[in-house]
Amino acid sequence: MFVNCDGDVVRGTLEFSRYPSAVIVDGGDPTNGADAEDNDQDGYVLAAFPELKLGLQNSGLEIQRWDIDSGEGKAWLNVPRTTAGDEAGNQFYSKNVGLGVTQTANQLNFLEVGERLRSRRLRIFDTFEDGSSEARLRSAQKEPHPALEESENTRNQQEDDYARRLGQRNTRVVAWSASSIFWVVRNPLLLKLDGIIDQVLQASSESRLDQAKLIKIIRSIRNQEAQTETEFLSLGYIRQKVSVILFADLASNRFDVSHHINEQLFIEGNLDPRVILSMAPLLRKDIVEGPKGIWIHAGLVTLMERQLSPLPITLDADEVLSRPEEFDLLALTKRYLTIWRQRKGFGSIADEAQVFSTVDAALLHVLLYQDQRAIMGPGGSSTIRAELYAVVDHGVDCFDRAIELLEEYRRLYVLSRLYQSRKMASRVLFTWRRIIEGEQDEGGELTDGENEVRKYLVKIKDPALFEEYGTWLARRNPALGVQVFTDDNSRVKLPPNQVVQLLQLRAPDAVKVYLEHLVFGKKNVQYANKLISYYLDNVLSILKSSSSARSTLAQSYETYRALHPPKPTYRQFITDNTIPAPWWHDRLRLLELLGGSHGAGFAYDVPTVLERIEPFEYALVPESIILDGRQGRHQQALRLLTHGLGDYHTAVNYCLLGGASIFHPVSGTVTPESVPSREEQAALFQWLLSEFLQIEDASDRVERTSELLERFGAWFDVADVLGRIPDEWSVELVSAFLVSAFRRLVQERSEVVICKALSGAENLRVTVEFVGVCEKVGGRVERA
Repeated sequence: MFVNCDGDVVRGTLEFSRYPSAVIVDGGDPTNGADAEDNDQDGYVLAAFPELKLGLQNSGLEIQRWDIDSGEGKAWLNVPRTTAGDEAGNQFYSKNVGLGVTQTANQLNFLEVGERLRSRRLRIFDTFEDGSSEARLRSAQKEPHPALEESENTRNQQEDDYARRLGQRNTRVVAWSASSIFWVVRNPLLLKLDGIIDQVLQASSESRLDQAKLIKIIRSIRNQEAQTETEFLSLGYIRQKVSVILFADLASNRFDVSHHINEQLFIEGNLDPRVILSMAPLLRKDIVEGPKGIWIHAGLVTLMERQLSPLPITLDADEVLSRPEEFDLLALTKRYLTIWRQRKGFGSIADEAQVFSTVDAALLHVLLYQDQRAIMGPGGSSTIRAELYAVVDHGVDCFDRAIELLEEYRRLYVLSRLYQSRKMASRVLFTWRRIIEGEQDEGGELTDGENEVRKYLVKIKDPALFEEYGTWLARRNPALGVQVFTDDNSRVKLPPNQVVQLLQLRAPDAVKVYLEHLVFGKKNVQYANKLISYYLDNVLSILKSSSSARSTLAQSYETYRALHPPKPTYRQFITDNTIPAPWWHDRLRLLELLGGSHGAGFAYDVPTVLERIEPFEYALVPESIILDGRQGRHQQALRLLTHGLGDYHTAVNYCLLGGASIFHPVSGTVTPESVPSREEQAALFQWLLSEFLQIEDASDRVERTSELLERFGAWFDVADVLGRIPDEWSVELVSAFLVSAFRRLVQERSEVVICKALSGAENLRVTVEFVGVCEKVGGRVERA
């Protein structure tokens, strides 16, 4: 019984199967039992029992805990049979066994501990050979270099020297039987737990692996603190060995997975992740060994070489992916790698560069594989794609391998994001160009590629890239490409002359769009002549080659002339009835430029334009009118407006503005200096009256002439008009003009009478003032 000083029972009763011949307490008190240097604080009671009669039980030691009521069972340790002799020389077996404690400790060495804990190099491509050409190539690349082989031999020797002291144990407990004496020493933690693991492995050769038993081992040491260096290494070794075995069992596509298995189980052992990944053919190619290779405990190397390599281990089998999510090995591997990736920068990680290069490559590979399956399935997984983007955007240590993987899975858009993380603008644009030009991108994320290129070009500072891809975009999409060169937020600024030359050389179709921006957007009339030339090229080439285009223009004139007043101007008519053809748009712009939309100060080469359109005067009537007005041939221009187009409203505006524009000018575009004098306006109205009087349709002739005289009678002489109007016309047709004319005459006569009266009064006033002055001065006699 165990009681305290108050007489209270503090734990269960300690019992023996029979009365022992000797009892020893080992541990629990540094002054008794094992040597204090081993820090064995666990208390055990060792009881010696002699052999029973009739061979029912051999002599041995019964061992149980005394310091805690652990509930653990008793352990029995057989003492080897020994023979003893009597004085007569007879030999017989000794049945008795004794126990004792020596004054000094004895040191024993468990070589197996050092042999398992020492480090050895794991040759992955020799341990797992999948027969592929790439694996053989990678294996061939790992042929030992003489200097590296010598370095490896040196390290092996150092590890052997280091391992010799790991299995040392001290003890002062002895047992004897007859003339034989035995040291009683505690079995090292490593050998005890490793033995249990080996038993589980041996049992798994005939049935399923007992995952629960392995997990129980990990739980039993989870909160155990190491007291010695050997114990620290032993605990890590056990965790790592269990991790390797469980992962290998999962990777062999078994579906009876314990729900206690998760990524934390593999993280606890702090095993180099390259060892875990080496068991997955899908990820094995992502491993970076480095010149020194991968060094782990020799016991793990032996385990992987002898027991795990023959297993059908695979990660890229459909059976794996068909598991429920909680048992999905790919998902577990992804979480495991994600936790490892968070350890970047920890100084305690050996071979950090190679480890994290492998982790990044494997994590990227898993995400690509999962996302590929999601793409092929009924619906994509936005979560997986977001994780994929996060890995790539934050940068990876396996840059070259990442490029290989993304190219292999044909994920070009993700590849461009990888380049963006490294600020490799040229590679980003080149990758987008590949997608836009039709190269397969499995993800299909770049939906508006051309616009993405435009926005990216605005942000870069490299003039060469700006020019190269700006012109490339302008070739594909002139309207969008030109925005690259016209964006005010662009970091690369090119003068207009250089842009024009660049586009003429690399993207001719975009020159017109850029010139339109300069002329119509920026009001830069310096480039108007070039733009007019481009418009003429397009319009004239269509008229030369297309009879339908010529008939379209002729039909537009006929249709417009057939309209009854009031009707819009011809410009408004063709704008409202535009056709979706580039040459039609170009002609509208051409008319706007030729008509003086940029003010009276804008000048262009009239003779050159006139020479070019001369063969198509019949088809380009408005253009001919504008050019006649520019040359001062106003009578010809008014004739074409009246009889060629039938645009009477524009003809009136022509007289008022002196031919400044065939179109009604926008408010504020006509300056007072550009408006002709009243005399010039009157002359133009006289010509217009002559043309109106020659209109073929009698009703139109009378109506247009009457309206002109009524609205603008002030610019006409009554006598001249009466002389030109046909005699057969009724006075009523021009009554409004005559009434207004007579009113003006009466008004003028009244004004003259008033002016005379005012002049007479002013003359009388001046005379009176003169007489007054003379009286003041007085008379003066002048002698002859």
